This record gives sequence, C-alpha cells and structure tokens, in this order.
Amino acid sequence: MATTPAAAPNGAERASGGVQSVERAFQLLEALADSGGIATLSELSASSGLPMPTIHRLIRTLVQQGYVRQDTARRYTLGPRLIRLGETSGRLLGSWARPYLTELMEATGETANLAVLEGGEVVYVGQVQSRRSMRMFTEVGRRVQPHCTGVGKALLAQLDEPEARAVLGTQPLQSHTPYTVTDPDELFAQLGRARASGYVVDDQEQEIGVRCIAVAVPGAPAPTALSVSGPEARIRALEAQAGETSLVPVMQQIASRLGQVLAP
Repeated sequence: MATTPAAAPNGAERASGGVQSVERAFQLLEALADSGGIATLSELSASSGLPMPTIHRLIRTLVQQGYVRQDTARRYTLGPRLIRLGETSGRLLGSWARPYLTELMEATGETANLAVLEGGEVVYVGQVQSRRSMRMFTEVGRRVQPHCTGVGKALLAQLDEPEARAVLGTQPLQSHTPYTVTDPDELFAQLGRARASGYVVDDQEQEIGVRCIAVAVPGAPAPTALSVSGPEARIRALEAQAGETSLVPVMQQIASRLGQVLAP
C-alpha cells in the first residue's frame, strides 16, 4: 500500500539540503539590513515576502539571542551581537584577500586596498602597503565617507541610485580638500561614468597629493571594491601605460579572481 510522505516539520531540512527556518531567519536579517537596520513587522513582511506568523516566530527568537532588538516605538533593529560577527568576518575577508592585494601591489608598486560598505561608511578591510615611502591616510579598520574616496565611489556605483542616495544621506557632502566633489549631481554623473568604464578615480579628493584608482570586486556577496593608491605622479604614470600591463585591466583581472573566491 502506498504511503503518503509526512509533511516536513517546521525547520526541517528541505530537498535542497538547507534548513528552511535558518534560511528564513537570514532572509529576515537581510531585509532588516536593506531597510537601513530599522523596520516594523509589517515593513519586514512586505520586503521579505514572509507571512506574518513566521516573522513573529523568527523575530522573537532573534531578539532572544540578541541579533535583533525592539525599540520603544515597537520597531525592530539589528542587534549588537551582529557587531562581533561583522568584525570577525571583516578580518577574515582581509586575510582571504591578502594574496590578491599582494599581487596587485607587486604588479603596480603601489599600495593596494580592499574596502566594503558598512552603515553608510567605507571600511578598509585589507591593505598591502607599497614598499616605496609615503604615509597615507588609509589603513585597515579606518572608516571614511564614500563620496570622497575611490573605493567609496566604486562601492556606490554598485548600487542603484536610490540606494546610493540613501547611503549618502541628506546632509551636505563634506569637503576634505579643494578637489572633493560635493555636488551630488556631479557625483552621480561620475558614478554613471564609472559603471560604463569599469573603474573610478579619486583625484586628491581625500588627501592632497594622493591619487586612487578603484574597481568593483564582481561576485562578492556584498559591494566590495579594490583600489591602488599612491602619489599623484606615480599613479598617473601607471595609468599612462598601455598593453596587457596597463593599470585598469590588471586591477579588473585580479578583482575578478578575488570575486570568485569570495562568491557565496
């Protein structure tokens, strides 16, 4: 006599090998992150597509574990326990990327950087410094504004315009040098050109005398950017090189291989 398969219990393994409740919990955390880290239950239901009873159950568990908090307005926010996970993940990302950053530094002679977006800021998560003398502003762990750095603009260019504007916020763009782009329309024109050309330039916009070329890391699970930075004259000389060793193609080839390693 044929038997009817029993319904999978809540949280059981799916045919794909994943556990549905775990998948949905992460889906909910990502929906909360996409909303800027704060949302109501109804907003989470609309953005995640999950039914309200499921969201109630998952949120209660995430709150109990400290990964989500409820504020006084009955909205939900990302919780403090995620900070440790993010910091550890960032350190590991820098470790995984180090061979590629070293390769880029050896190919160019200049400092190679890796950065991600976090909370509306650019965070440097990896760096291999040039053997040549020049002390620069950037270092692992430093947070900077995205509009005035090569990696920041390369990160913004990976977002659609509403997302990028949300990252920049409503305050005027701060000027760090006379070359900093503070006009949002001019900045978004730069981002459009970056999407077309595959790279972006920071021409002394964060530091006087420092030029930076940045590219996206395709395939990374979150917007990630790779850059080469150094004295303006030396970077311009690299840009002037032609052929297979020209700067941008070398950077894009290394970024592509790094993206394959980081891909989920």
